[in-house]
Amino acid sequence: MNPSNETPEIKVTIKEDTSLGKRRLTDNFIVVAFITLLLLILGQILGAFTLVLPFWNNTDAGNTASFYFVFIGIWVVTLLYLRFTKKNRPILKAIGTKTAGNTWGKLLLGFLIGFVLNGVCVLAAWLHRDISLVFYAFQPVSLILVFLSVFIQSSAEELICRGFLYQRLMRSYHRPAIAVIGNSLLFAVLHLFNDGVTILSLLNIFIVGVFFSLMVYYMDSLWCAFAAHAMWNFTQNIIFGLPNSGIVVPLSIFKLDAGAAQNSFAYNTGFGIEGTLLANGILILSCVCIYLWGKRKGKKPTDIWA
Repeated sequence: MNPSNETPEIKVTIKEDTSLGKRRLTDNFIVVAFITLLLLILGQILGAFTLVLPFWNNTDAGNTASFYFVFIGIWVVTLLYLRFTKKNRPILKAIGTKTAGNTWGKLLLGFLIGFVLNGVCVLAAWLHRDISLVFYAFQPVSLILVFLSVFIQSSAEELICRGFLYQRLMRSYHRPAIAVIGNSLLFAVLHLFNDGVTILSLLNIFIVGVFFSLMVYYMDSLWCAFAAHAMWNFTQNIIFGLPNSGIVVPLSIFKLDAGAAQNSFAYNTGFGIEGTLLANGILILSCVCIYLWGKRKGKKPTDIWA
């Protein structure tokens, strides 16, 4: 029995959860970006050993396929790192079928998006007479081999930027904008020393990174980004024979008359269609469309860290 008429004061201590505000050193953007670059370097070194494989021959098809195939090393190094580091193992869910958007349908949609976006840019440059294309050769077997190699290269870049770096930044900062912008900035930096690079072309690479990141976020599909990136590169480089981020390869269906090419809003003689106002405008519009679609439909990605 309480000897007084006063109600005893009950003290309740609420412990504030500050875990989101605290961040380990290994979760800092600079550190995660450094790990990303290290994976890329090690992957490139490992992939270079594939150049001595006996089935590569000194032909246009062999040289082109081997140029892209070396990116297989990035796949190997990154998957091993994810598998054997407990902290990063959940990212494997984003690569496989654990996320709802990683379907064959989204893969095919990505191929279509990459072809249409790049094809519109090429068509505009051709209609404006900035480029002249000549039919070179159509070799179905060689093109299949090269397509698979291009897919390996493009998906490796997506794996490291929109897979590893994007997901780690989402985990560390809990803000999609930081993950999207952060990985896109590094993606642009990776192209900094490409032939013919300009401020406009670097802006283009950054916007492409944002577009692919929005695919991962709103479509919940890294596979869609794999495919869109691969078909963008294949359409530009292998179908039409244009520079892909400043790089021209031996095998293509059409060949560019480089002497007749000219700079304009739709084409850049050093970097290709990627270094242009037209490509940037189309990609910005694409980003706006997927953002508005995702917001309207209330799309959210699978939480692989749950």
